[in-house]
Amino acid sequence: MKQVIPLLLVMLLAGCSPSEAPRQDDVRTVEELANNPERLKELRRQCKTERAELGDVLCNRVAEATRKRFYDDGETPYTPPDASPEF
Repeated sequence: MKQVIPLLLVMLLAGCSPSEAPRQDDVRTVEELANNPERLKELRRQCKTERAELGDVLCNRVAEATRKRFYDDGETPYTPPDASPEF
């Protein structure tokens, strides 16, 4: 019994593989992606069709850059219209 537990631990650790790193040409920061809309658009398209190939890390950065471009810096205050809408 004493030999079985270390053997199981070794087998468990041998089955684990290191996480996949993104490709070197696609390593970008969120700020770089947000400042390059053409590249961001292309990566968004690729993440929709080839997410497994590109990896979750890069696609999450693309999503964050898209959110950042959409919301900008978030410092713009809400200014309601002067007149109430009529329905």
